[in-house]
Amino acid sequence: MTPTDHDPTDVSNPDDLADLAGLVADYARDGAVVVRGALSAEQVALATAGIEHVLAHPSPLALTASAADDPGRFVEDFRTWQDVPEIETLARDADLARLAAALMGSETARFFHDHVLVKEAGTRQRTPWHQDLPYFNIDGSQNVSFWIPVDPVPRAGSLEFVAGSHLGPWCTPRTFMDHVAKWFPDGALAELPDIEADRDAFPILAWDLEPGDLVAFHMLTIHGAAGFAGPGRRRVLSLRYTGDDVVHAPREWRTSPPFPELTDGPVPLPAGAPMDHELFPLVHTRR
Repeated sequence: MTPTDHDPTDVSNPDDLADLAGLVADYARDGAVVVRGALSAEQVALATAGIEHVLAHPSPLALTASAADDPGRFVEDFRTWQDVPEIETLARDADLARLAAALMGSETARFFHDHVLVKEAGTRQRTPWHQDLPYFNIDGSQNVSFWIPVDPVPRAGSLEFVAGSHLGPWCTPRTFMDHVAKWFPDGALAELPDIEADRDAFPILAWDLEPGDLVAFHMLTIHGAAGFAGPGRRRVLSLRYTGDDVVHAPREWRTSPPFPELTDGPVPLPAGAPMDHELFPLVHTRR
């Protein structure tokens, strides 16, 4: 399949879906699209400052996702928006939220969480092929992740997607470094196909990206990435949103990221309830 691309798309008025119709159709079909020039220079600067703040002041959820002998380094952090004003500003941005709602086909958009991912030059640790939704504590088809690089990313180091895989099935999630299945009962979900063994058999999408571009993808779309040789770094801010049909799905295991406040905190969220909680601000509504 030829990767789907688009000319720079004005997302300042996503209520006019005539400008977004092709993007929305591609998202529904492929589960991943690129939006060129979606963020202004000022927004890219906000994302950069937010990422650098997180790197300098990691949260308790921060982790290193590469081995000690990796010549580079792959670090991640989650759920920082309440402590990092630059990330909160982007998470609540009205234009990004309207774009999220349009892609999801949803009347509303709630901010779910942020995820900072940084691969330093020379990192050999790949991001294994996986789906995001099985790691999360939610169910529902109306969802979207924005993958926002603040550095130029060549296709060889960019996120790759298996087009159409968001239509199912769910695949067993595994830990990134040791590939152990720690989520869902054994055999409850399908096994992920060995994509690397026969890449030509799969419709793989990926793009060269510049600061200001974003990739939007469904949380069930199978995706992964190679290590990052460089030049420079690959700093990414991911912003995730949920729509009308998404509900809380408590798991018996630690999700990634965890939300213990939803079960143990003063304001619990029952299983099957909409994501109407202070942790998930409503950032767009057309109702």
